[in-house]
This record gives sequence, structure tokens and C-alpha cells, in this order.
Amino acid sequence: MDITIIAVGNKMPDWVNEGFSDYATRFNAEINMQLKEIPLQKRGDDKQIAAARSKESAQILAALAGKDYVVTLDIAGKNYRSEQLAARLQFWQENARSLALIIGGPEGLSAEVKNRAQESWSLGALTLPHPLVRIIVAEALYRAWSINHHHPYHRA
Repeated sequence: MDITIIAVGNKMPDWVNEGFSDYATRFNAEINMQLKEIPLQKRGDDKQIAAARSKESAQILAALAGKDYVVTLDIAGKNYRSEQLAARLQFWQENARSLALIIGGPEGLSAEVKNRAQESWSLGALTLPHPLVRIIVAEALYRAWSINHHHPYHRA
């Protein structure tokens, strides 16, 4: 299965790229995880923010393939314990050829992007720095995969 994390923001610090890469490369050949970065647009007043979010949304939608099963990362989404996420990952692997997980910019995701998604996943009620979310998502998916494969990484 191909898993693509589409994230608004580029030019990340080395620790973000290294953290994401560390988890993304731990899967065996059955999962290929990659990252597509959408450049963060300049922001200023409300009009510029709306234009920036609109441009980012268009780029997110353009980055999706028609066959992608789309899951947005959103505070209003469904929360999962690790074991529940493992079951969800199994479902995605059995029912989707490719999975796209979308991490929005500072103002979140547009209605157009949310409407394209089949699901929404919440990492919890905390507001997290978006660069850190990339690493958390990659780690959570690796943990879910390790649960499904009885790998010793996950110890409840």
C-alpha cells in the first residue's frame, strides 16, 4: 500500500525531516510511505489569509490521485487508541490501493478538501505544531503496523 502524507509547509528543520524519515522507512515492503509538501503561502491580513488557504487547498487537491482514499487530520475527526488505529490501518490496507493523509496549514483545511475526504482523524484536542504532526502521524502508523504484525515495537 502506498501512504502519502500531504502536508502544508516546506523548508522544515532537519529534526522534522529526520524524524519523519526514520518512521517512514521502518515499514516492510507492503507499505511505502512518502511525503508531499505543499508550500506555505504568505499570510498577512484576513484577505491574504483567505487567498493563501485557497491556493494551498487547490494544491492539496491537485496532489491527490483519483484512486486515493483520503483522510484529513482535523481536531473534529475521530480519535483512535493505538489498537483502534491498527484495526483502521488493516481496513485501509484491505480496501484502498493508496491512502492520502492531509495535514493542513495554520488555518486548517478548506471545506473543499474536507469534502474530498472519506474520513477525518484527530490526534486529540491539543493544538500541535504542524511540523511535529508529520512525525506523530508516521510514528502512529508505524505503531499500528507493528501491532498488526505482532512486532515488539508496541508494548501496551
